Amino acid sequence: MPVRDGDFFEVIVVGGGIVGRTLGLALAGAGVSCLIIEAVPGAAGAPAARPIALAYGSRKILAGLDLWAGIDGHATPIRAIHISDRGHFGFARLRARDYGVEALGYVSDAQSIGNALSLAHATSCGPRILEPYTLRRADFSEDVVHLQCASNRDGEPDMRLKTRLLVASDGGQSSSRTLAGISAREVDWQQSAISTTLKTRLDHENVAYERFTASGPIALLPMGRQTCGLVWTLPHAEADRVMLLDDAKFLASIQQSFGSRLGAFLETGPRTRHRLFSVRSRQVIKSRFALAGNAANHLHPVAGQGLNLGLRDASALAEVVVNSIREGADPGSMQTLRRYADWRRSDHFMTAEFTAAVVRLFSNEFLPLAAARDLGLVGLDSFGVLKANLARHAMGLSGRGSRLARGLPL
Repeated sequence: MPVRDGDFFEVIVVGGGIVGRTLGLALAGAGVSCLIIEAVPGAAGAPAARPIALAYGSRKILAGLDLWAGIDGHATPIRAIHISDRGHFGFARLRARDYGVEALGYVSDAQSIGNALSLAHATSCGPRILEPYTLRRADFSEDVVHLQCASNRDGEPDMRLKTRLLVASDGGQSSSRTLAGISAREVDWQQSAISTTLKTRLDHENVAYERFTASGPIALLPMGRQTCGLVWTLPHAEADRVMLLDDAKFLASIQQSFGSRLGAFLETGPRTRHRLFSVRSRQVIKSRFALAGNAANHLHPVAGQGLNLGLRDASALAEVVVNSIREGADPGSMQTLRRYADWRRSDHFMTAEFTAAVVRLFSNEFLPLAAARDLGLVGLDSFGVLKANLARHAMGLSGRGSRLARGLPL
């Protein structure tokens, strides 16, 4: 059914990426009238060269929405994580078998996840989607939000819509967050991330590697047989140089930085590059408005937690909204939205602070600090309680879990 000027929805989500579409499916699947506004057609898809690490808890959320079956065939389980500091003695290992799970997480390409979401929207009673449209104006009143949306195609008229709850899920540079009058703190890391795939001589044996180097962290993520997804963080000037290398010189450069643990790197796929910055919103709710995903917390990719944090946002917000409607309450009221903010506060703080601390700690080659962090890695590898806490956080299982994350329907 097409969206018409003047239509009303209980919830409107701005941003049709992975988090926005997951939230929309969760709400619509529970009978909530929901619309997703997306500026770019097919935004759930992303460059296939960008590997995505999904935590074990994220897999449970996606499975709870019947999405995992469409991703599983493209996902490689992470059975272990190896963390090391190049040129120093410290390292730590996490193993799935030590925590009674089949995998600490899974790696897929972003395009496959987007395709599974798009298929679910097309074949289920999913939310309506308005694309390619951009939110231009949001007027908040006591009972409703009045929206004005402009088409990104020439000749199409503006659309005026109404909702009881507007959700921003439109990225770190969220324009809807700005329209709602919410400010954010931004950190420019002066770094770029280069993403691609690598063919390796040796089998990765389902081990993910996080290797810290003087120029930035290198993540190698298992993807299929003798294939790894690469996320290589570099200062901008060095990233400029690396992006211009031919494939043979690129392989030699990453080999020199990572080492020979996986044997020789044989082939590389297309490279993509994006600037690294962090954004933390100063608040995640106001009356009739909530933030989710990167619009609330855009993280450095060093620990692979950004998307996973956003999926936990989506599952928690969906549960709060569905419960409020079933109780006859207003899903956009501050009383309802405070439940969401209170639920997510600790996870937001701990994940953002941990990620920023890792970047700062491993970006400093001051010798006493390097020695201290290596002792920390050795200590982490030796003390079971510390390692178990890190593993639970990495798997997205710490703190209060949503019904979807516990395998229960909304």
